Amino acid sequence: MRRLFKSLFLVVLLLLTACSSPLWATDLPAQGGTSAPPLPVIAPSGLQALQQRLDGLKQQISAANNYNQLEGPQDRVQAFILDVDRLSAALLPQQAQLAVQLGVLGAAPDTELAAEQDDIVAQRAALAEQKSKVDGTLKSLAALKQNAAELITQIAGIRRTLLESELTLSTRSVLSPHFWAPLVNPSQDDRHRLRLFVEQVRDVWARVWAPGERFYTAMLMLLALLIWTFGRRLADRGLTWFCIHRVPEGRLRRSALAFASAIATLITTAIALHLLFYACTRNEALPPVLETFSEEFEKVVYACVLITALSRALLSTEHPSWRLPAIADPVALALKPYPRLISCTLLVLVTLVQVSNATGMSSQIVIAGRGVISLVVMAIVVTLLLRVGKVRKALLASNDLSPANNTFAGVIYTVVSLSMFVSAIALLAGYVSLARFISYELVWAYIVLSGFYLLIQLVKDACEHAFSPKHASGKALKQLLGVSDRRLDQMSTLLSGVSRAGLLLMALIALFVGGIGTTLGQLMTNIMSILGGAGLRKLNIVPGHLLNALLALMIGIYLIRALSRWLDNEFLPKTDMDPGMCASLSTLFSNIGYAFVILLTLSSLGVQWTNLAWIVSALSVGIGFGLQEIVKNFVSGLILLTERPVKVGDLISISGVEGDIRRINVRATEIQLSDRSIVIVPNSQLISQNLRNVTLGGSAQGVASLELVFALDIDPEEVKQLLLDAYQENETILDKPAPFVRFSKLSQDGITLTVTGYVSSPRIVGLTKSDLLFEVLKRLGAAGIVLAKAPAA
Repeated sequence: MRRLFKSLFLVVLLLLTACSSPLWATDLPAQGGTSAPPLPVIAPSGLQALQQRLDGLKQQISAANNYNQLEGPQDRVQAFILDVDRLSAALLPQQAQLAVQLGVLGAAPDTELAAEQDDIVAQRAALAEQKSKVDGTLKSLAALKQNAAELITQIAGIRRTLLESELTLSTRSVLSPHFWAPLVNPSQDDRHRLRLFVEQVRDVWARVWAPGERFYTAMLMLLALLIWTFGRRLADRGLTWFCIHRVPEGRLRRSALAFASAIATLITTAIALHLLFYACTRNEALPPVLETFSEEFEKVVYACVLITALSRALLSTEHPSWRLPAIADPVALALKPYPRLISCTLLVLVTLVQVSNATGMSSQIVIAGRGVISLVVMAIVVTLLLRVGKVRKALLASNDLSPANNTFAGVIYTVVSLSMFVSAIALLAGYVSLARFISYELVWAYIVLSGFYLLIQLVKDACEHAFSPKHASGKALKQLLGVSDRRLDQMSTLLSGVSRAGLLLMALIALFVGGIGTTLGQLMTNIMSILGGAGLRKLNIVPGHLLNALLALMIGIYLIRALSRWLDNEFLPKTDMDPGMCASLSTLFSNIGYAFVILLTLSSLGVQWTNLAWIVSALSVGIGFGLQEIVKNFVSGLILLTERPVKVGDLISISGVEGDIRRINVRATEIQLSDRSIVIVPNSQLISQNLRNVTLGGSAQGVASLELVFALDIDPEEVKQLLLDAYQENETILDKPAPFVRFSKLSQDGITLTVTGYVSSPRIVGLTKSDLLFEVLKRLGAAGIVLAKAPAA
């Protein structure tokens, strides 16, 4: 099997190599000597050929008389723009090289002051002439690209106008015999056009089946048939084997199996189509009519293949345990034959309609073909609805269908039924193009929603697996970033949610900017033209820079966290700074580091700072209306960390709140009270309000003061000595300053004495006062001295 795969790969590689050729190969100058090979140069004839190519596209667009005839020219204009971009990119290095060489030679000196050798003068003139030619060529290419871009806009407007006119065009009803007359008895002009088309097909076949070409043609067609049949099965089985034996068991394996099934079918079909096209065009290009037909036929084939591939991947009737959507087995078996039936029907009927479009047959033939497509698709879909409805009723009767599945399936069933009802009314009323449009949009919606559903499930399961702490990737991320299992789960949920939201947005856009016959490249171009609007283009955000930005963000966060741990655990503890200063420096370093990482991430995205004026304007408006408090607190936090009027560990008192500063954040400060509860105070209050820092400077002392009221008949001197003895014998009371007793007040209620002593820290004042009260009351009781009674109220 490995040899067969290698052989097929080599054959395909050789064929693709034979088909490909550089766009500017005919204009390359000869390489001579030992000098470096010169960069591509476009001759005037090449520019003239590009202009003629663009003029030919304009003629094709102007000659189009229906909506579908503009799909091919639109793709060719996109290809023209890509070719011009490649040519411009090839000339830019040469322009830069010539500019550097001219800069080395410098400007021509004043003949009165200095003279140059003749060879330098000649070299400067030759380089200037070459640079002038390159600049002129780049300007011409830019003008061609601008004209092509304007042509794309014009095509979009023309297609919109033609679509509106076709949808509102009223013809005969499908019940009228005159409606089918052009198909039964076509006009002489239509017969002539069909005869010319058949003759061109015969000429091409005679050319590729000539006596000297039959063997190669037969081998290529046989190889294409083998790849489309046996190759698809081998690719499907190979990818299935890989998913079963290499993808971890679980939801990721199930979604990977479904995705692999769809990809195997799509890739093998693409290879087979390219082989067939090469077999017909290896010696001579197709005539314009057949080339247009082949392009449209390829799009139809891809659409039909997507229908069958996605249906087989999602229904998974052979392996129900691999099925992604919650579809009951009887419903899946009932749906199984219809995707292939619709694909084959569309392939045949749409191909016939494309023949009429490519040959330019009359509008009556085109409308009749659309009527046939609408009727056949409606018949198949109605049969599908009836059969599935019967199965669902049986499941509901036996309670084998869950309410959630019943609700979602009911919504789909209702939408499809209404679409078929409107399509039937349009056919009966004579609006055949509207009925065809509804049928096409229904099929396109199925392709888009099924494809993006598969991608969403794959991305979701991949995120859950990558960030799971049970797998190697999750363990590596956990060790690299130093995060917990909970953080990994949050990262998985966030990344999965953002990815799914982006895919849903792209799916909604694809529903409206695409349709049957839209290629993947054209679809992605339309999506990116909407998502990548003028704002993103000004910011210079390129999809290729997203990976660099993600890596910069992850590496930056890891380095900041590692350096913060090193500062907290190794460097700062070995310095003479107090713990509060260490905490402030660590917090300030983290804030500056994260700001630098954000700037580095934006730079990796390719953001041009000169184009951020609109962001600054938006932020200024936001600050003026609702963010001024946040900005004020942020600036205040920076002031607290730099000037350090307070630091972590200080005992402060502000607005009736007294406690220790636990942490200074960017927006607010955490203060821990004596009961271990936390009060969050905005940083701006610590800057703008009166604040008492009890421990500022590290040498603050606490004051333990007691105020006692005694009766009038006591001996004040005896009481004074008793209080001083109690304070002096307490271990926490400092000798200097010495404790003292003050006669505070004398009234008819008694004598008020205040005793004051100092302790080493304000934090032990409360405990010291409690011990002193116990001791003073004990000594007063032993001496027979009582406190004065409070006056009666």
